[in-house]
Amino acid sequence: MRWVVAGAGGMLGTDVVDVLGGAGHEVVALTRAQLDVTDAAAARAVVREAAADVVLNATAYTAVDAAETDEATAFAVNAVGARNLADAARAAGARYVHVSTDYVFDGTATEPYAEDAPVAPRSAYGRTKAAGEWAVRAGGADALVLRTAWLYGAHGGCFPKTMVRFGRERGALSVVDDQVGQPTWTRDVADLALRLVEAAAPAGTYHAVSAGRCSWFEFARTVVASAGLGDVEVKPVTSAEFVRPAPRPAFSVLGTAALAAAGVEPIGDWEDRWRVAAGEVLGRA
Repeated sequence: MRWVVAGAGGMLGTDVVDVLGGAGHEVVALTRAQLDVTDAAAARAVVREAAADVVLNATAYTAVDAAETDEATAFAVNAVGARNLADAARAAGARYVHVSTDYVFDGTATEPYAEDAPVAPRSAYGRTKAAGEWAVRAGGADALVLRTAWLYGAHGGCFPKTMVRFGRERGALSVVDDQVGQPTWTRDVADLALRLVEAAAPAGTYHAVSAGRCSWFEFARTVVASAGLGDVEVKPVTSAEFVRPAPRPAFSVLGTAALAAAGVEPIGDWEDRWRVAAGEVLGRA
């Protein structure tokens, strides 16, 4: 198949391009500088000229705190841009894979969020991503919406790299223990996107997250141990001690029943996947 990947220079997009190429697919990889997804005409032209079978959108405005004061820009990328690429895919008869986020939920649940659970974003970033999901569905594209969360990868800044850097610099870390989620490797998300398309999974929403759950504090301890920083103390703290402009979901655990229904294997347990990923990710820390 021939894929167009928008946002190909980002942490996720880089792994998507690598996974697709390794599987023998043709890839037209476009960075944000090469394709402005807010330009509808440009999006249509790129997808049409590429004769794409699949369009994957890994472009996003992900500056969660900055979005609180610049929601218009976040909306242009996360909602308008998402619709532009979905429309371009539909016009070309291509499948569309759209990456979304756990931030569309309010984080107050106590059981994993189902794919069809009502969205209730609490931040500007979450609102713009929820709007993007709605725009994609409303446009009638043959779309797979993949919600993911707590991403880390080798090709960009991420939580594990930050913990290792701060651990080395400071000798101690204070990390929130009252936010729970699923650390997820970008390479696993890329692999799942490919497997969904190859399985001809029905259009709809799927959760692209690792199995299991942990707090940021627990993840930090695991990362520090992987980096061989046994002398770095990791202290648990509450979110109230780290006030940020945008609220973070306290509970970001996503269910994967839709994958099971489609006959597609979900991503493995977060601890197992971290053990596989750690060398590659921390090798670039």
